[in-house]
Amino acid sequence: MIRIFKHYVSRAMLALALVETTILLLSPYLAYWLRFQGAVYQAEDGLGQFTKAIVFAFIVSACLVAMGLYDRRSRAVFSGVLLRILLSFFIAFLTLAMLFYALPSLFVGRGVLVFGFVIAFLGIFITRLLFDRYIADNDTAKRRILVLGTGERAAAIDKLLRRKGDRRAFHIEGYIALSQANNEVSPEKVVAHDAPLVDLVKRYGADELVIAMDDSREGFPMEEILECKMTGTEVIDLLSFFEQQSGKILIGQLKPSWLIFSDGFHVGEIKAVMKRIFDLFASVMLLILTWPIMIIAAIAIKIEGGFRQPALYLQQRVGENGRPFNVAKFRSMVIDAEKDGKPRWAEDNDWRITRVGAVIRKLRIDELPQIFNVFKGEMSFVGPRPERPQFVKELADSIPYYNERHRVKPGITGWAQVCYPYGASQQDSLEKLQYDLYYVKNFSIFLDLMIIFQTVQVILWGKGAR
Repeated sequence: MIRIFKHYVSRAMLALALVETTILLLSPYLAYWLRFQGAVYQAEDGLGQFTKAIVFAFIVSACLVAMGLYDRRSRAVFSGVLLRILLSFFIAFLTLAMLFYALPSLFVGRGVLVFGFVIAFLGIFITRLLFDRYIADNDTAKRRILVLGTGERAAAIDKLLRRKGDRRAFHIEGYIALSQANNEVSPEKVVAHDAPLVDLVKRYGADELVIAMDDSREGFPMEEILECKMTGTEVIDLLSFFEQQSGKILIGQLKPSWLIFSDGFHVGEIKAVMKRIFDLFASVMLLILTWPIMIIAAIAIKIEGGFRQPALYLQQRVGENGRPFNVAKFRSMVIDAEKDGKPRWAEDNDWRITRVGAVIRKLRIDELPQIFNVFKGEMSFVGPRPERPQFVKELADSIPYYNERHRVKPGITGWAQVCYPYGASQQDSLEKLQYDLYYVKNFSIFLDLMIIFQTVQVILWGKGAR
């Protein structure tokens, strides 16, 4: 894994992104060459053509990200990948058409544009085909991992990273048994500690040694681990391994000492100002793009429920540092949804949700009025989703470190929303907290941008809506 602005990115996905970006940058040049039968650029057009190539590559790349084509957890088969590529190019074409209308100086001829899209699509298609066949699931291209320990902590790797998409960046060579007691790993995966660790690392060609002993106070091979470290093998603890590979912080294994001594959890004044500027810019852009949708949604709610019924409702939520505030949302439930005064989680096929409400919740349109909470400074554009005070008290009493998610402003969308389905139980809240803590620890504008792009695929593919 490579860390970019504190966010962990798969080496394979980064390499794929660089190759595809290069293809997208070169496509307009090749399209111009084909369209005008090998004509050479005029010198004065060089900068203009380069700018247009940058715009073309950026918009198509953004659409590829938004369709989840750089999501390392994706389990889509190649036919699904092809569908996402086609949809990405369709959205990119519409976006460029609108951009050319707004900024005529960026316009390119129809012939060049068509050639450019065809070349770019063929290049991306061939690259993805080769990647899927020779790299994505090829163990020789993955980092080789040896795990020190065979107990409960070591077994957590198999239990929690069992999906194919979870293991695309690494391959477990084996679990090194330091004793015969408390063996929770399948026997065929156990590696006998019959040689110094540095020799075992060489024998299995391991790139990384994960420390996952249940009790490091007994029989901890400090000298052997130090030897591995000093000879170039990366040594990492279990929590950091999960943070890198799954994008979450494992609550069940978390200790206060890890939080204290790990990096992150720091937002200085400059970062805070940059995030506020980013929030305002993103919110203004979203408002410009969605105000017609918001008006239509408000009218539809009024028509279904009666024009005397409100289209919006305010509900108290817990914000930054535990401060309560009123969040604004489009009303998606009947007026007396909680007439007995008891707050309830939303459920599948919830009888309280109206017909219009089912649509706007599916498309996340009901969240759009929270733009005004962002303008007021009560929310951020990206951050942990705010919960109701009653649920927060209940969850904080049963889930350790739950209140740490309130160290930052809540958001309209967040890392947990793009990584995990809708949460409507304590177990779901625990899973989402692990992603929220990752975000709080590793916040950056880069991560915010990644979350915004990936939110598009959550909406388009209807992930987690209720």
